[in-house]
Amino acid sequence: MKKQIITLSIGGSLLVPDIPDVDYIKKIAKIFRKHSKKYKFAIVTGGGADARVYARAMRQIYKNEFLADQGAILSTWQNAYLVLAALQDISYKKLPQSFDEAAEALDHNDIVIMGGTIPGTTTDTVAVLLAERIDSKRVINVSNVDGIYTRDPKKDKKAKKLSLMKHEDLAKLAAEKDTRKAGENFVFDVLASKLLHRSGIEGHFISGKKLNDLENAIICKKHNGTVVRK
Repeated sequence: MKKQIITLSIGGSLLVPDIPDVDYIKKIAKIFRKHSKKYKFAIVTGGGADARVYARAMRQIYKNEFLADQGAILSTWQNAYLVLAALQDISYKKLPQSFDEAAEALDHNDIVIMGGTIPGTTTDTVAVLLAERIDSKRVINVSNVDGIYTRDPKKDKKAKKLSLMKHEDLAKLAAEKDTRKAGENFVFDVLASKLLHRSGIEGHFISGKKLNDLENAIICKKHNGTVVRK
């Protein structure tokens, strides 16, 4: 039986909140290892705080958004290597340099791990583009936020978490928050949201701190985050 491919975008701040969270990385690796008999995983890691630090420093030295993006991308690759180290016995031994390489690697491996790729695109977009390339029907966005809210819950106490929403509603919300600058935080970037929509890929938005939600999202059980679909 052909294994279903699940694509994940894992926030860098979960992997490296200050210094690398080795315990957390080992815990999520254990979950991927456990379910690799049934699923294949395509994992994209974000840059987190380091990406923001380097992008901000680049702008202070020489105001160029392309170079700021490149500096942030390097942080995503550092984080990808941490996850690769935890899964090296069952994953592709390298970080793919292209979507085609990732697709080919998945033919012979249960797990493939990538960082960022093209300046001007976030790791959210990389994850969805990868999902499209490898015919993955589900993208799990793993971050510090436990779902998608009507407003910023840190600023508005009346903000409500949405358990289910449509692709077009996600794209509209993302468009309001997406500044297109490296290192900026927003729910999910607008390009990634539109790519989800065009291919009908199901999106799951969960808190990476709740490992039960991560596991439930993988095995198609109800979780406490947000599901985005047609």
